[in-house]
Amino acid sequence: MSFKKYSMMAIKVGVGVVPKPLRNFAKKNPALTSFYSRSLQKSGLFYGFPGKKKLLALYSQTLNLQQSVINADIQRLATLTPKFSVAIIGEGGGKVSRTLRSIINQAENIDVVFTNVELAGLSKEFATLKVVKVSGPCDTLIQQARSPLLLLNAGDELHGQTLAYLSKKNVGDVLYVDTDQKLPGALCENARLLPDWNPDYQLSNAYVRSGVVLSAKLRAELKQMSATTIAGLVTQLWLRDRELSVEHVPLSLVHHKDSKQAKLAELHEIASLVENEKASANTVEAEQINIVQWPVMKQPLVSLIIPTKNAKQLVKECIESILTKSTYQNYEILLVDNNSDEPESLAYFEELNQLEKIRVLKYPHPFNYSAINNFAAQQAEGEVIGLINNDIEVITPDWLEYMVGHALREDIGCVGAKLMYGDDRIQHAGVVLGYGGGAGHAHKYFPRYHPGYMNRLIASHNYSAVTAACLLVKKSLFEAVGGLNETDLTVAFNDVDFCLRIRAQGVRNLYCAEAELYHHESVSRGLDVSKEKMARFNAELDYLKSNWAEVIAHDPAYNPNLTLHRENFSVKSQKEWNELVAQQGN
Repeated sequence: MSFKKYSMMAIKVGVGVVPKPLRNFAKKNPALTSFYSRSLQKSGLFYGFPGKKKLLALYSQTLNLQQSVINADIQRLATLTPKFSVAIIGEGGGKVSRTLRSIINQAENIDVVFTNVELAGLSKEFATLKVVKVSGPCDTLIQQARSPLLLLNAGDELHGQTLAYLSKKNVGDVLYVDTDQKLPGALCENARLLPDWNPDYQLSNAYVRSGVVLSAKLRAELKQMSATTIAGLVTQLWLRDRELSVEHVPLSLVHHKDSKQAKLAELHEIASLVENEKASANTVEAEQINIVQWPVMKQPLVSLIIPTKNAKQLVKECIESILTKSTYQNYEILLVDNNSDEPESLAYFEELNQLEKIRVLKYPHPFNYSAINNFAAQQAEGEVIGLINNDIEVITPDWLEYMVGHALREDIGCVGAKLMYGDDRIQHAGVVLGYGGGAGHAHKYFPRYHPGYMNRLIASHNYSAVTAACLLVKKSLFEAVGGLNETDLTVAFNDVDFCLRIRAQGVRNLYCAEAELYHHESVSRGLDVSKEKMARFNAELDYLKSNWAEVIAHDPAYNPNLTLHRENFSVKSQKEWNELVAQQGN
């Protein structure tokens, strides 16, 4: 660890012992607040993920809380008590025996267990279970089940009350649960705390892999499923029916026995299914993800809107990177000049206005980010609109191919990019609602090449919102929601509000990990804490909270067991749980 980090850790400890009234007084001092924020950012402690020992302790606390939820719900939800069929997918007598051993005490909840392992090799200790050997793909198991079907991978183990809890749940079509890995004794680690149904995350990362329940109704309607893995089956079900009802239970009910080989088999199967949708899917084995590129058949015109006031050098780097590095060529750039008064900037903008791909528009009114972009969008000629900050710099030449491919999909709304500060730390990789009580950027300050929590930095998938610093959306959707809110959100949170209104149109927003760009927003500028600007910021935050309270309370692209105090996907602390309980009690 660097001296800088040691120093900041010492300062953080020192700040922690300062009486709270003094800390609150210090927070009102703009210079001190800015210095502390800037120093923390430089130290890297904003990113720092808890060590294994601390994470184990945090997760143990969470499991204890989950157990109380499970116990309460079993007592409260007394209406349903169906028996389950269980299908164990995979080979290996030892692995299957481990799974059977974990469920034998729940035999009263089990109708029949299906497996493809030779029954003669199974121990007599499982005589109380009705175990049937079935050969063939997953659909063979599905057709034989007479009740809700729980799918497990060979070697997985159930939490002691999994079936008792699930028997109380109404299952629409598909239900899945969180998982972890079991250590010797009572400890668990490597929590896989999943988002609610996230189709593009399934395509890129096969995140639903075990602990899946299929309803009896769905089972009766399915035929000719080619998938041989649970992850592949879930994917195939959704590709066959995009209206599929998929429920997520954010409780760790399965101890998942993970392996790289099994994950790769799932990713390859999903890639082959995606290619049937006329998309290109490549399994990157080293990173264990699928890179999916959706086709751009018609090469539609893309209108890239770049607002600016002066800032010649920033604009120059931004536009030149687009012109010289972008392989997708059917675009126009609308540079919106908002009251520039520097002669060198004005002269440069006039030069740009002579170029075939660029139009310079004048917006001679007070700064209003939402209004500026709405003004330009009205004059955009493209089928796709791109909102681009003037401090963006292209890194990956095929950024537009990937983003346009996603934006053109009927079920996709806003598409955001992976943005880095100039020092290669993450500035944006999706927006999570609830951070700081409002919204924040997932994995902020993580290193560029870090995989993130469960590959969420390197795998393209759905978020509730993305930043407008680099955002693509169909013009028809932009117009359908009336553009950005230029009345209530002139500067902050207008992109979050816009994305949520787009999402309300029945489409999904998406973070495109393959589109990498620099966002030269100063990582060292500190906080903007002037009284006027703080008042405006707080008013816009209040607007977001009042209009999107439900999503802030539970962002479906996140997990309620993960922290909202930091942007690093750590597990909630006991203090945070206590605060949540106190809020709910008020």
